Amino acid sequence: MSNTLVQFRAEEAFRLKAASICEKLGIDLPTYLRMCMSRLIQENGIPFSMKLDEGVENKGIKAMKAASRIADENGIPDTTLDEINAEIEAARKQEDK
Repeated sequence: MSNTLVQFRAEEAFRLKAASICEKLGIDLPTYLRMCMSRLIQENGIPFSMKLDEGVENKGIKAMKAASRIADENGIPDTTLDEINAEIEAARKQEDK
């Protein structure tokens, strides 16, 4: 599967706010945009909502923090985004065989 560059214009203030929300969710803006495109295709429509409630920790973030804590307690090293993407690419190559 080849990659392609997707670009679009957005107001700088919107980009900064979106990046800030993504950071609070534990992801970066490009990862969020890839997630949106993938789910849009899978569901053939807009399938999900991710919101930050003021003063209330998001259940997904809580789960990710718990998983990180368990990994730390069991000596499981962190995985970088590049490592995750490499694993996904390798799995896709296996599926294509």
